[in-house]
Amino acid sequence: MSIVDRLRALLGQGQPEVPGTPLPGPTAVIPIDRRARQRVNARRGTSALIIDDSKTIVVALRRMLESAGYIVGEAYDGATGLDMVRRRRPDLIFLDIVMPGMNGFAVLRALRKDAATQAVPVIMVSGNEHATEQFFGSGIEADDFMKKPFSRLEVFARIESLLDEHLVPQRRHPALVEGQPVVAGRAP
Repeated sequence: MSIVDRLRALLGQGQPEVPGTPLPGPTAVIPIDRRARQRVNARRGTSALIIDDSKTIVVALRRMLESAGYIVGEAYDGATGLDMVRRRRPDLIFLDIVMPGMNGFAVLRALRKDAATQAVPVIMVSGNEHATEQFFGSGIEADDFMKKPFSRLEVFARIESLLDEHLVPQRRHPALVEGQPVVAGRAP
């Protein structure tokens, strides 16, 4: 059996080649390598703030984002992160749920109540099972969620799902999509 015949057999693409007979068409779907897909990045210079008490997570996320041209800020607790957002509003926030002091849910509620910050897209992050269950059961107004540990592919897929036609991250919240303001953290 030739190498071509072995490959066809492995891929499920017909019988071994017999000289003089036409080659059968492909019968198996070969998955496209994820690296072959063109990733859509946010515009260069997009600012992101990482609020997480884990230095490991902050460093990993910062490296991923900076390699794609993001300007990255970091805060290791909720109160500091909230203060940073109010001083210089980022285009996107990665927010850990479980942190000492002010947790991610409290930070998110504060962001959504403030007219100056309610439109900032927030991707919640947690490796804690209880916090993950709480997130999905609470109807909280985050724009996406990532479970720790996460991959580079997942980080950029989450960001890509938030990009508008100008490659700027935007909130997914239905009230904002329809152009209605969010009042006190709730859609009208």
